Amino acid sequence: MMKKTIYLLLFMISFLGFSQNPKLKTTAINAETVENKIYLGFDGLGHNYYLKNNVFIKQDNVQTWEYKNVALGKITSVDYINPLKIVLFYEDFNTIITVDNQLNEIQKLNFFEIDNTIFTSKVGMASQNQLWIYNALTQQILLFDYLKNTSKKVGNPVAENIKYSQTDFNNFYWVDDLNNWYAIDIFGKVTLLANIPPFEKIQIIDRDKLLFSRDNTLYCLNNQTKTVFEIEIVEKSFENFYYKDQILAIFTNQQIKNFKIKLP
Repeated sequence: MMKKTIYLLLFMISFLGFSQNPKLKTTAINAETVENKIYLGFDGLGHNYYLKNNVFIKQDNVQTWEYKNVALGKITSVDYINPLKIVLFYEDFNTIITVDNQLNEIQKLNFFEIDNTIFTSKVGMASQNQLWIYNALTQQILLFDYLKNTSKKVGNPVAENIKYSQTDFNNFYWVDDLNNWYAIDIFGKVTLLANIPPFEKIQIIDRDKLLFSRDNTLYCLNNQTKTVFEIEIVEKSFENFYYKDQILAIFTNQQIKNFKIKLP
C-alpha cells in the first residue's frame, strides 16, 4: 500500500511538473483514402504499412506486397525500423518471423522449440544481429542473437507490468502501469526518463520526446523542458497516428492525412 501511495505522489508531482504551451502548428501535405485496413505507419523510403484480415501489407505508389501466415494466427506486432529486415510477432504461437523488403520470409523463430523458458510478449529489432525480447514468464528483458539462437539477460527483471513498449537498435523503451517511462540500453543501463500523463495511444520518438493522444487530442511531450504541447489537427476523431522525419500521419477510419510538423 505504501509503495502504491509513493508512486501516486510521484505521478502527481511529475504531471504537475509539465507545463502546457500553445499549440504546435501543422501544414497539410496530402490525404489518401484507405478502406478496411489498419494503418501501421511508413518508412523513410516512401512505403506505407498496413494490416488487413491478418495479412501484413507493404505499399507504395506503384506496387503492393503481402505476407500472410494463417498457421500462426493473429499478428501481434510489426517492427520495420529496418525496412530490409521486418519483424513480425505472433504471440499466441511464441513465434517471430522476419521478412525482407519484398516480404519474402527470411527466418522463423519458434521459442517453444528454441527455448521453452522464453514466453515472448514484446519484440523489437536491436543492433548486432539481435532482437529485443521481453520474457513475460520472468519479466526479464533479453537480447536474442538470431544467428546463434542464444539469448542474454539485460538488466534486472521489470518490477511493474509493461503496458507499452517500443524499441530502436540501441534501446528498449517501456511505460509501466504507473506511467513511468523507462529506457534500457544494450549494456543494461536503465534510466527512468519521466512519469508521463495518461494516454490512449503513444509513440516514443527518442529519449527526449514522445507523442501521445487522449480524448481525440494529440500531444507532444518534450522531456528535456518538461513541456506538453498540443498538436494542431482539425480531425474531430482519429484512430491512430505515426510520426517520422517531420511527417505526421493521422489515420481516421477512411483516410490517411499527412502533415508537416517540426517537433520542439
